[in-house]
Amino acid sequence: MKILDHAITNPREGGATFSLSNRLERALWRVVWQAFGSWTPIPLFRWRRALARLFGARIAASAKIYPGVQIWYPRNLEMQEKSCLGPGVICYTMASIVLEPYALVSQRAHICCGTHDVDDLHFTLKAKPIRIGAQAWVAAEAFVGPGVTIGDGAVLGARAVAFANLEPWTIYVGNPAKKLRARNNITGVAGRERG
Repeated sequence: MKILDHAITNPREGGATFSLSNRLERALWRVVWQAFGSWTPIPLFRWRRALARLFGARIAASAKIYPGVQIWYPRNLEMQEKSCLGPGVICYTMASIVLEPYALVSQRAHICCGTHDVDDLHFTLKAKPIRIGAQAWVAAEAFVGPGVTIGDGAVLGARAVAFANLEPWTIYVGNPAKKLRARNNITGVAGRERG
């Protein structure tokens, strides 16, 4: 997905940021998702996965998308095994968002790949990919900014804001997110993988 040259299209004066075909595809996606996906009962994970896949998302059969999730552009979303987008999560997929196995994004978190160059007269849109590592947890109402990689097993606490990468198996809280401590006493699958 290509961002058009703001110096030529001038979006601040009503010009386009993306191609017409991209805008039409996203408009169709919004209509389909609102009509047939977003409001569906919790157990219909298979149905919501199918709708997102229909528009190009790469989603493992064991991944879960809960009701109320907003996906800006499904082609830029990849959800690996047992990954989860909780109720009301916003995926602003201007670039790729990848959830690795068992990655969990809790309710109303915002995963945002888009920003603007504040030092550019044209306020140019920039998009950078986000990766959420295996066993990582983005807690309720947290914000993950463009270009961030959340390491395997890392935790971003509720309402925390991450604009920099998070180290694996470490807990972060606050705005901006600061390292709180290592994630201790990990057992089960995560512990064996960590070992």
